Amino acid sequence: VQLQASGGGLVQPGGSLRLSCAVSGSMGNMNHMSWYRQAPGKEREWVARIYGGGTTSYADSVKDRFTISRNYARHTVYLQMNSLKPEDTAVYYCKAVKGVTSSWGQGTQVTVSS
Repeated sequence: VQLQASGGGLVQPGGSLRLSCAVSGSMGNMNHMSWYRQAPGKEREWVARIYGGGTTSYADSVKDRFTISRNYARHTVYLQMNSLKPEDTAVYYCKAVKGVTSSWGQGTQVTVSS
């Protein structure tokens, strides 16, 4: 499985962005897909996850602001980010887990600044 993340950019505080993670190949039988982020000088942290059955979970720092979703027909997982804060600034990565195999996308930069 290959992943291609896109949709990052510069946005003002309080603004919104939607990230996309395009999946090459079938999304069927995925255990789950996730978004992570890594800010400068910090470790990569988990942001959100969507399981094969559709259940979602979020880090406390983004709960009620971010929404993860998927579109099987478009082979894409999304991260809708609302009410963005400067502390959301990071490189965002998508990850897919299928069986014992994990795959990462290349990352997309999100900068929240006035």
